[in-house]
Amino acid sequence: QVQLVESGGGLVQAGGSLRLSCAASGRTFSSYAMAWFRQAPEKEREFVASISPSGTITYYADSVSGRFTISRDNAKNTVYLQMNSLKPEDTAVYYCASARYNSAKTTHYDYWGQGTQVTVSS
Repeated sequence: QVQLVESGGGLVQAGGSLRLSCAASGRTFSSYAMAWFRQAPEKEREFVASISPSGTITYYADSVSGRFTISRDNAKNTVYLQMNSLKPEDTAVYYCASARYNSAKTTHYDYWGQGTQVTVSS
C-alpha cells in the first residue's frame, strides 16, 4: 500500500521560510513523479510544483516560481518543498502526491498524503 506522509508545516511570519518533507513508501519511489499541491479555505486545490522521477525536470506555478524549490532524494524516498519569502496568500494545507508522469494536473495523481498546514502571518 502506498503511503505519503508530509511534515514540516507550521506558523511563520511573512518573509520567512519553511521546508516541507514528504516521505513515501509502498512503491518504487524513483519511478514516479512527485508534486506538491495546496488548498486554502473555500478554494480549490491548486498545483504548486512537481518533479520528474529522476529529479531533472521541475515545474512550478507562476505564483511560487522563484520563491519555492522542489527537490527529491530517491535514496531516502523523500520529496521536499523549500519555501522562501513566504506571503500570507501562501497559507493553505499542502499535500504531496505521486503520479506515473510529471504533470501539473490534479487528476494525474493517484496517491495523496494527508496534508500539512502552512500558515503565514502578516
